[in-house]
Amino acid sequence: MFNIRLVLNRLAPVHRSVTSPTLQRARCLQTTPWHCKRRKTAEEKKAPRVIEFSHKKKNQPQAATGTVVDIWRNMTVAELARSSQLDLEHIQEVMLYVKGAGSIEPEARLEDQKIVKEILQKCGLRMKIVAAPSAEKQLEEKDRDVVPRGPPPEENLRERPPVVTVMGHVDHGKTTLLDSLRGASVAASEAGGITQHIGAFTVELDNGERVTFLDTPGHAAFSAMRARGANLTDIIVLVVAADDGVMEQTKEVLQLAREANVPIIVAINKVDKPGSDMDRVRRELAQHGLALEGSGGDTIAVGVSALQGTGLDELTEAVSTQATLMGLRGEYVGPMEGVVGSVLVSGLAWAKVRGLFDHAGQPISELTPGMPVEILGWRELPSAGDVILEVESERVAHSVMRWREAQAKADKAEGDKDAIMAKRMEHDEKYKAEREQQRLAGFYRRRNKGPRPKESAPDDPTPKVNVIIKGDVHGSVEAILDVLDTYDDSEHCRLNVVHYAVGDVSQSDLELAKMFNAIIYAFSVSIPDKVKDVAIKPVNIIYRLVDDLKKEINSKLPPIDVEETVGEANILQLFDINEGRRKVTVLGCRCTKGLLKKASRFKLVRNGETVADGLTLESMRHLKNEVDTIKKDVECGLRLDDQDVVVKAGDSLVCYKIVQEPQETEWDPGF
Repeated sequence: MFNIRLVLNRLAPVHRSVTSPTLQRARCLQTTPWHCKRRKTAEEKKAPRVIEFSHKKKNQPQAATGTVVDIWRNMTVAELARSSQLDLEHIQEVMLYVKGAGSIEPEARLEDQKIVKEILQKCGLRMKIVAAPSAEKQLEEKDRDVVPRGPPPEENLRERPPVVTVMGHVDHGKTTLLDSLRGASVAASEAGGITQHIGAFTVELDNGERVTFLDTPGHAAFSAMRARGANLTDIIVLVVAADDGVMEQTKEVLQLAREANVPIIVAINKVDKPGSDMDRVRRELAQHGLALEGSGGDTIAVGVSALQGTGLDELTEAVSTQATLMGLRGEYVGPMEGVVGSVLVSGLAWAKVRGLFDHAGQPISELTPGMPVEILGWRELPSAGDVILEVESERVAHSVMRWREAQAKADKAEGDKDAIMAKRMEHDEKYKAEREQQRLAGFYRRRNKGPRPKESAPDDPTPKVNVIIKGDVHGSVEAILDVLDTYDDSEHCRLNVVHYAVGDVSQSDLELAKMFNAIIYAFSVSIPDKVKDVAIKPVNIIYRLVDDLKKEINSKLPPIDVEETVGEANILQLFDINEGRRKVTVLGCRCTKGLLKKASRFKLVRNGETVADGLTLESMRHLKNEVDTIKKDVECGLRLDDQDVVVKAGDSLVCYKIVQEPQETEWDPGF
């Protein structure tokens, strides 16, 4: 705004003589930009008002000043933009002000690192020279899972050795049979004479063919191992003792074979033992749906003696014939060859293979289909039965592990959600029922009577035993946990598994045992040399572990009262006598067993049934003398404190005392 009055006031001292009316009027004149604004026409005033906004450029996130940027030789303009976390257009615009920058196309190479340094300096950044990333590292992929490959092409298939699983009931000679096949003595090295692992090894037959054998346990506690053995095998050799016949685990193997659709070869063992009956075994197998050759079926049955080594040639020939008929072939190329250095994933575990060892412990450089192998290099041990797959690199293995862990957490959260919803529904139903009951009872009846109940429940007085299980392999730990799951005596003593894992006893296990006052069972693993205040029990036989655990449970149980019979007497005759004004009954008896003690308790037995119990004596006389004991074959007169008990001649009086005996658990896992 322009004000003429202010200008004239400044000039007033110079022109004080100027007092014309024109000048005075000029001092009141002022102007503003509003007077210069063009007035709208009538049509413009009627038109709708339109508000226009200018387009604003979006704020792009830029790298912070001073950020260190990784650069490498011959990087492109686009790679420089990604590494510096700046827009490609921003880098291209800066390059226009850098002399010698060259082409600004995204795929143009920046060969001079001085040019790159100048570009980054103009962006306020610093640089660090690094190696060029590999093509795998540049790919930004989401975590993913890996799955087994599809069927291989026909031209890649070659013959492979069959995988044969030896199964059967415990102590029917499975391991001894395998010893005879490979010329070793594993049965003698098995703790307690019972197979507690799945042993795998390769045998070269007389005809030059190779067969991979798996030995599975026979006890009921190892059913999970047998199930895995049936799922991994091509042929099952079912060992049945000729003197025992079909037993429980034999029936289980038949069921597993049907479910897995695996052919069976029956080895009837111990044919040289007295009392063996091969025909009875054949009949029992036929009763359970297994038709043998010669009885209308096609299942091969061979009589063998694993201890003497007889009949093994016929058995191996049957295995070779069955494998030939099945036409077993495998792919010898592609992933999962087992070359040292491969990266493997299995379940929630992964490994970078550091070494491969065969069944004899000898190092090998590669393995082919049908070969058993021991792999060294697992970060964590996989679970038994998990599928092992080879992946391209450690980066892919980490991606697979993240995906599987996230999937496992999601599945757990879904299961927890279902459990929470079920618990909430149960709580709501209980709450509604209580509310309805209170509504029907009325207001005054709903009021609490008596003292307020305690908000904290008392500690559970039930004794408990806490255990920590450490085993040499996952299968052993799994079998032990399966046995402990059969515990069914929690009302007398609680059995809590605080922790279980595969491997030697560690310091963390000792601290955990101290915290929970737990017993550590070290199953075929090493234990620390010096341990204080912790109970560690090394075991190598599963049924000895169970026996020791039962002793620990029994030691926690309180003693129980047990009746111990002291003597017995027959009531020969009843005598009614007057004692003052009181009429009492005296029992004329003869002691027939043990002793009768006046201070003990008695019970009245009639026709084998107890009529009255907890009776006491007021008097015990022999002839006319009051005595404390009566020996066998001595007559006496007994007077009961309770004269209301109806006693008849011919009844028996049993003298007994209450003694406390240690209580034993009723848990029986089958060992």
